Amino acid sequence: MKDQLVPRNDPQAARALALAAELRVVAGRLIRRLREQADAGDLTPSQKSVLLHLEREGPATVTVLARAQNMRPQSMGAIVSALEAAGLVNGAPDPDDGRQTMLSLTAACREMIATGRAARQDWLFRAIQASLDPKEQERLAEAVELLKRLADS
Repeated sequence: MKDQLVPRNDPQAARALALAAELRVVAGRLIRRLREQADAGDLTPSQKSVLLHLEREGPATVTVLARAQNMRPQSMGAIVSALEAAGLVNGAPDPDDGRQTMLSLTAACREMIATGRAARQDWLFRAIQASLDPKEQERLAEAVELLKRLADS
């Protein structure tokens, strides 16, 4: 596979390929460490994805959520029911179409999300301060700018 990605005798391309592999592994490890800092309980990945969608996009119907997750509305209904039972989402009649229910995050869910983010940021802050000297922190700041460019490409 490497031969397909990297032209022979191109050390710059070979270095970029190795860097890409290393970055993928390190990013995965960092993401796992961040997740460990604020576990969202027993939520499934689909449930977490629905909560994230509602947080970012605002209230939505089951149909809209199903479309966003590429699943059938019936399957999404089961996910939403579990989230409602856990007190993380609630429904209200759609002001434009009373037959539809608009789902939104509860205050408890918003608090859970905020607490989780604060825990992850606190861990990262402490890890940066404890593991990196000021010069390394400056290099990290430069690397973050490069990572932003990669994420936006």
